Amino acid sequence: MSTLRRLADSIHMLNERIGQAASWLSTALMLLVVVDVIVRYYFNDTQAWIIELEWHLFGLIFLLGAGYAFRHDKHVRVDVFYAKFSERDKAWVNLIGGLIFLLPWAILLILVSYDYALIAYRIGEGSPDPGGLPARYLIKFAVTAGMVLLLLQGLASIIDSLLVLKGVPPSKHSKLYTEHQNHG
Repeated sequence: MSTLRRLADSIHMLNERIGQAASWLSTALMLLVVVDVIVRYYFNDTQAWIIELEWHLFGLIFLLGAGYAFRHDKHVRVDVFYAKFSERDKAWVNLIGGLIFLLPWAILLILVSYDYALIAYRIGEGSPDPGGLPARYLIKFAVTAGMVLLLLQGLASIIDSLLVLKGVPPSKHSKLYTEHQNHG
């Protein structure tokens, strides 16, 4: 059990660090948009690479933050019944949902996005716009990276759920820890 706990905690910490780092992309995006707006307003000009960089940063925020959002239970879920479930029932829902929905879809998205990005890399895909960003395959590989982070966090959630079902208290890195503290 301690090996599973260490694995889950390592995944939690990985997504925590990457999520915190990705949050700084919001600041970078905001500054870029401010500069773009000022240049458009005062000089009646903009560059294709600036607009593309804006949507690349926006995409990276969500892609690299997906595992972080899942870790902190900020993903989309209907909480009408879940919020009232016991810790054990929540563990069952998380376990079954992770195995049936999250893992298969994350694996599918990883495989498809990797092939898509690899093709873009092989042909040296860049922006179709003159003055746009080169190496468009980098943002396409970010889709794969984001799904890998989400898959890993899904595995950590499944491990946490299994451990709760075995009667092992959740670690302080698990999203179930707070719930356990409130009910314990």
